[in-house]
Amino acid sequence: MAHRSPLAGDPALLALGAAVRRIREAKGISQERLALEAQVDRSYVSHIETGKNNPAVLTLVKLAGAMDVSVADLVAQAGL
Repeated sequence: MAHRSPLAGDPALLALGAAVRRIREAKGISQERLALEAQVDRSYVSHIETGKNNPAVLTLVKLAGAMDVSVADLVAQAGL
């Protein structure tokens, strides 16, 4: 079970999560499919998208790969 990050709600996490959601939805990918392809729990994807979790770099690599974007593009779309 994913634990809530002490950084939950941090503006950078909120921006990153919003970017993940925007890209995922623009590509027509469900949270379930993204989670399966990135090998993480669906609830973890939800927590990332809502800024409740601080994903590890490897998780960002997996999520970006599953959405066919680079981590750099993901971070740039978050405005970070």
